[in-house]
Amino acid sequence: MQDKNIVNIEYNRMFSNYPDVVDVPQLQSMLGGIGKQSTYKLLKNSAIKSIRIGKIYRIPKVNVISYLTRI
Repeated sequence: MQDKNIVNIEYNRMFSNYPDVVDVPQLQSMLGGIGKQSTYKLLKNSAIKSIRIGKIYRIPKVNVISYLTRI
């Protein structure tokens, strides 16, 4: 459990320049520059929990970190 906390702290540090809620291009950047189709697939399949307002996705940064630490 302590290792997971260390990983979370590191991801928080690594993503400190990003706002608390990111958009799709920022998410792509956080995930290493993955493509738009792959990004939308992750969002549509709820692999990364997000909020959809109309056609626009907003993704809490904490959900990105949660996704990355599940793997």
